[in-house]
Amino acid sequence: MSKFDFSPMPDANGYFGEYGGQQIPPELKAVMDEINQAYEEIRQMPEFKQELADLFADYVGRPSPIFYARRLSEKLGGARIYLKREDLNHTGAHKINHCLGEALLAKYMGKTKVIAETGAGQHGVALATACALVGIPCEIHMGQVDIEKEHPNVVKMKILGCDLIPVTRGTATLKDAVDSAFDEYLKDPQNFIYAIGSVVGPHPFPKMVRDFQSIIGTEARRQFQEREGKLPDYVTACVGGGSNAMGMFTAFLEDDNVGLVGVEPAGLGLDTQKHSATMSLGHPGELHGMKCYVLEQADGTPMPVHSIASGLDYPGVGPQHSYLKDLGRVQYASATDQECLDAFMTLSRVEGIIPALESSHAVAWAMRTAPTLSRDQTILINLSGRGDKDSDYVAEKLGL
Repeated sequence: MSKFDFSPMPDANGYFGEYGGQQIPPELKAVMDEINQAYEEIRQMPEFKQELADLFADYVGRPSPIFYARRLSEKLGGARIYLKREDLNHTGAHKINHCLGEALLAKYMGKTKVIAETGAGQHGVALATACALVGIPCEIHMGQVDIEKEHPNVVKMKILGCDLIPVTRGTATLKDAVDSAFDEYLKDPQNFIYAIGSVVGPHPFPKMVRDFQSIIGTEARRQFQEREGKLPDYVTACVGGGSNAMGMFTAFLEDDNVGLVGVEPAGLGLDTQKHSATMSLGHPGELHGMKCYVLEQADGTPMPVHSIASGLDYPGVGPQHSYLKDLGRVQYASATDQECLDAFMTLSRVEGIIPALESSHAVAWAMRTAPTLSRDQTILINLSGRGDKDSDYVAEKLGL
């Protein structure tokens, strides 16, 4: 029996404690409520569940394996490190898990276009893939800064047939891409559906994305017990909006003896303005239709944020993460750009696994923490994506 109470989460109004909800105009609330009702009905349909399960197995390649990083563990000393290999999924990251769910939901609801934002491009590639599979037009909004950083994913999205919209407003990064995509969605919310790329936004999206991503933790919990005969001592994942972390953490929430650690971007340092450390330095506020922790400027507007990882440079975070922080169930740490780069190169050269820069934040925390633990302790990292998309950028940055 856990000392924490997690049910129901969210409540009927979409709140996780005081976070979440629908901070949106009344006319949009009706649309969100319709999506919630359709989701709750469709997700119970045997044909929907079977189609999604078949695609997870035969299209994505699930279950993704867990891998004992023996050489990395021996190099660091201390705790033994395991990786949940979401980087081996079709399209190269965890994003395909909820994108297939959202694209199928759109098909079952009879929607005519799927709209989304993307940061690092992984959500964009995964959604373009899923929409090509089910035959629904797809429109992806991406910040111009991220387009220049993530060229391989930009090319993939175009090959897959999506309509890619460059966003030059504001900082031309993820937050601005969300704003742009939402503006387009509002033009015809009856026929369009906004496939949010993380556990953020108005209810029911934080719940929906979490549910589709929870397969990560469900698999990992079973796999780890089969491998080790016990649960891991620590489970860690990077946190931007927080979908891969919530997908992993959900299965372990009631296991009080398992430490859960979300790792967010410290960027150039928490003492600078160049970071995305929402949980470390943010405060409760409102953003993109939800109440959550937010990094704000003095005038109350979202702070321009920074991370070497395009998928993490977001000034908010999922409402369930915000609740779990206040509850004390999840510890939120951070890693700098330099720590992230070091982890990226170390995992690549010690284990032959090139991780996404996003995932490298969690690897950095594990590298920092493992030497402080004993050999009989274990750390399970959700390796949320592979680093193909980041290789040219890292090579240029490090002069390789």
